[in-house]
Amino acid sequence: MANIKSAKKRILVTQTRTARNKSIRSAVKTSIKKVDAAIAAKDKEAAQKALNAAISTIGKATSKGVYHKNTAGRKISRLTQAVNKLA
Repeated sequence: MANIKSAKKRILVTQTRTARNKSIRSAVKTSIKKVDAAIAAKDKEAAQKALNAAISTIGKATSKGVYHKNTAGRKISRLTQAVNKLA
């Protein structure tokens, strides 16, 4: 355990940030699962709505620094391609 005051603070700050990042990542995963579920059900309209929500969630996570911009772009691209394959 840390003895120095600044080290103790860093531990607390790290725990706070870790919890925040974990929550944001979880929200992104949930939104992606909703898109995948709509795709599995072959429901184009629901998939499109879920995709828009997922893109928004991923964008917010990226702006907060949880995901790298290329990672976010890759996730969005793959989801969009999957939805577009539904005809």
